Amino acid sequence: MIKVGDTLPAATLMEFIEVEGNGCSIGPNPVDVAKASAGKTIALFALPGAFTPTCSAKHVPGYVAHYEDFKAAGVDEIWCVSVNDAFVMGAWAREQQSGAKVRMLADGSADFSKATGLTLDLTSRGMGLRSNRYSMLVKDGKVVTLNNEGPGKFEVSDAATLLAQAKG
Repeated sequence: MIKVGDTLPAATLMEFIEVEGNGCSIGPNPVDVAKASAGKTIALFALPGAFTPTCSAKHVPGYVAHYEDFKAAGVDEIWCVSVNDAFVMGAWAREQQSGAKVRMLADGSADFSKATGLTLDLTSRGMGLRSNRYSMLVKDGKVVTLNNEGPGKFEVSDAATLLAQAKG
């Protein structure tokens, strides 16, 4: 399992782009994790699935609401990673009104999640292999803090906890 001091795994996530520009076409676009995190401070949080109750009601809204606070604490970008496809993440971004505040990144085949070792097997609930719920502060591709939730919990991966760590 990934730990503080480790480099984020080499992986490509997908991001649904609504407006063409900056070399990105409309629709799913690849995001090379190493290139996208290089030289930046990233508040990254991951969750089991788009449109799920806790994720939609608490997890994403907290990060959207604290966007300006994260920026003031030196965070360049906020990433939300979930084992969903880019089309679902794009629709969820519209529904959550995350706009340019939170990058909704799809880990469709769970490659990133598997590489971090932070997976959650929800096969018995019809959801297959998913990401565990966690948050981390990443600086220049390296994990500075890691807040991994216990099964069914939402206590340490919330925006307020990670924001306090970013300020510290």
